[in-house]
Parts: sequence; C-alpha cells; structure tokens
Amino acid sequence: MQRHPVFICMLAVLFLSVSFLFCLFLKKPEYSDTERRYLAKAPKLSVETVKSGRFMSDFEAFALDTFPFRERLRTIKSWTAAYLMRLQDWQGLYESDGYFAVMEYPMREASLTQAAERFAAICRRYATVENAVYLSVIPDKNCFLAEESGHLSMDYKELEHKMEQKAGFADYILISDLLEMEDYYKTDPHWRQENITDIADRLAEQMGAVINEEYTLHTATQTFYGAYYGQSGLSAQPDTLRYLTGDAINRCSVYDWQNDKQIAVYDMEKAAGKDPYELYLSGPLSLVTIENPKAQRQKRLVMFRDSFGSALAPLLVGGYASITLVDIRYIRPEVLGRFVDFKDCDILFLYSTLVLNNSESLLSE
Repeated sequence: MQRHPVFICMLAVLFLSVSFLFCLFLKKPEYSDTERRYLAKAPKLSVETVKSGRFMSDFEAFALDTFPFRERLRTIKSWTAAYLMRLQDWQGLYESDGYFAVMEYPMREASLTQAAERFAAICRRYATVENAVYLSVIPDKNCFLAEESGHLSMDYKELEHKMEQKAGFADYILISDLLEMEDYYKTDPHWRQENITDIADRLAEQMGAVINEEYTLHTATQTFYGAYYGQSGLSAQPDTLRYLTGDAINRCSVYDWQNDKQIAVYDMEKAAGKDPYELYLSGPLSLVTIENPKAQRQKRLVMFRDSFGSALAPLLVGGYASITLVDIRYIRPEVLGRFVDFKDCDILFLYSTLVLNNSESLLSE
C-alpha cells in the first residue's frame, strides 16, 4: 500500500525530466503556421531585465510558445473544449454550422467615438468643401451567426446607427442589408470577393461613380484555410479562394508606397504563402494607389480601410481614374499629405465592426 505514492512521485519526476530534456534539446520553432505569427524568442539574461521583471515575463511567453508538441496539445485542448466539455466558445472563438467566428461583444461605444474622432481629424486636416466624404460599416460574421447559435452578440443595427450619428461629417452608405452568412469564408473573418460585386455597385452608385464591368472568375487555391482555422485548433473543411478580373482591373497599375515598388492587383505568390488572403493587393500595406489609365472620368477616390478593403477596391476600379487605399493602423494620418493628393477627390471610410469596436489599432495624429 505504501508503494503507490512513491510510484506516482517517480512517474511525476520522470515526466518532468523528459519534458525538461525535450525543452532543452528539441529545435525551437520560430513561426506558427496555424496561428500565422512569429513565436516569442528566448529573452536575454541581464541584471537590468531581471531587476525590472521583464526577463521572467518574456521567458514565460517563450516557454509557452516553444513547449514541445505545442500544436498537438492545442488541438487536444480545443477538441476537448468544443466536443467533450461542450463549451460554447474557447477563448472567444466558436463554430456553428461549419462557420468559425469570434464573439464580438459587448459594443464599446467609447471605441466607436474614438474611431469617429480620428476620421473627423483626418477630414479637418485634408478635406474641403470640394470633397465628398462617405462612411460605410462592414458587419463581422458574428452578426449572422450569433443569434441562431445562441452566442453573445452586439446589436449591429444599433452600432451602425451610432456610427452614422457620430460621423456627421460623412454621408452614410448602408451595405449590411446586402450581406449574408454565405458571403464570408467559413474559416476566415473576411468576405468573398466574388460575392460582393453588389456591394461595390452600391458604394459606386452612392458616390456618383459608374462601374460597367463584366467579370471573369478565377480560382487561386482550392484549399484555403483562414485565420480562424489556425486559432481554433480544430479540423475544418477548407474554403476556395477566388478572384475576379475584368477590362479595368486588367489594365490598371498598382503602386505600393510602403515598399516603393509596382505590385500586381492579385499577388499569386502571396496566395500560395502563409496567409492566402494577402492575394488581394499584397495584404496589409499602409498606402497603395491603383491607377486606371483608361477611365472615362477623372474621378478619384481615397479609401481609408482595413483588410476588407483589399478585396473590394479592385471592384471599384472601373469607376475611378485612381483609388488610393490608406490603412491608418500602419501609417499616421499627418504624413499623408506627402503622398496623397486630396484635391477634388471622394473620401470613403470603409471599416469592419471588428476594427471599429477595437479602434485602439487606428493611429491618431
């Protein structure tokens, strides 16, 4: 009877010893393909980092990121939470009817106010009476999934109403009534480009632009696993990543100001990379200009946007001589005057609720 505690202690010691050896000798990964991020690196040991406490906090992050068999353990944890314990969500992420989404709740009115104030500051700096200013809000997938699946959700109509009120400097363009669940990828937060031509038409019409474009549908990759797939740690059916071309899209040129080079509308190398959604305009770039050399009118658009705008902008090319996309998560508004000519152009603020409800990511002046 006395052997059992000793045996258990020996097993514990053996487990800890083997784990220590694995941690010590196994090669440390630098990047997580499933989470699409670089993992924490081993911190440098110094008197200063120890005294400040930074060494231990950084070492904890390093240990969690490089623990042996971490990816398999993440999968086991997620499977247990979703199917064994029947939890409604795991770390805010949930699955319903094959679609993955995050619970965006509650609505943070202070964040909406902050976003509107940052948009207003941009207009005060650059817009004149000659500029037409517009605002449109893209609802995230939780808007369509939450009620039916029983998850917490914001009142998205109320969010749109509040943004419209707070952004009195802009004409509001409603697009949420054109969207439904099938317009989004199952494993990714973004919308499908092939499903949003009606969104482009609505925006163009409301801004006085005309798009006369016939599109050809192409498949970039049959197996597209989006950002939520890696975060969930669960298995899922892949999406298909597609893109649209047409006369205006084919003849336009694109300039990446951030890296000072010409790029393609659709980056096929990115489509085969770690984040295939970066196919559209090469992903999260701070400043990009699309030129349409054969535009019927010399109408120009400056679009302040998040990642959703990358898939939409090519569909607006037919109505404009140029479209400049600005992502103020990566570039401060006060420097835009060096690169962007705001004279007589339309200005569109197009943002998802994921960004508006977490507007700390938007840089201020």
